[in-house]
Amino acid sequence: MATRKSKVEPTPGGSVYVDPGKIEWSPSQFEGIQIKVLYEDREKGEMTCLLKWEPGATLPMHKHPEIEQSFVLEGSFYDHDGICRAGQYVWRTPGSFHETHSDEGAVLLAVYRKPNVFQNTAGFYKNDDAKGFD
Repeated sequence: MATRKSKVEPTPGGSVYVDPGKIEWSPSQFEGIQIKVLYEDREKGEMTCLLKWEPGATLPMHKHPEIEQSFVLEGSFYDHDGICRAGQYVWRTPGSFHETHSDEGAVLLAVYRKPNVFQNTAGFYKNDDAKGFD
């Protein structure tokens, strides 16, 4: 039986490989939380990143305008609904509010469709132009 060649060809440069080990941790606007951005589309507000939480770090009250997904690689973090430990996954519903904490520290992979909205800013970098919630 003859094999037909596909009419569809792979796109050169269509895959972007990222080595997180070659990216330096950068400070976020929140004490004790550092970030490595793996993918970002600022126009759409999309971001995939690694977040490193020092023991005792807190991410203040914030809103999720879209779904947020987190997979914990090391340690744990928690909110009022529960705790997510290494090897576990949690996602947040659009429109939900919460504050998150890590007693032991954590490293997690986070996927955002839109940046978190904090009281006076949005996202993980200080942005005085971003409108927060009241």
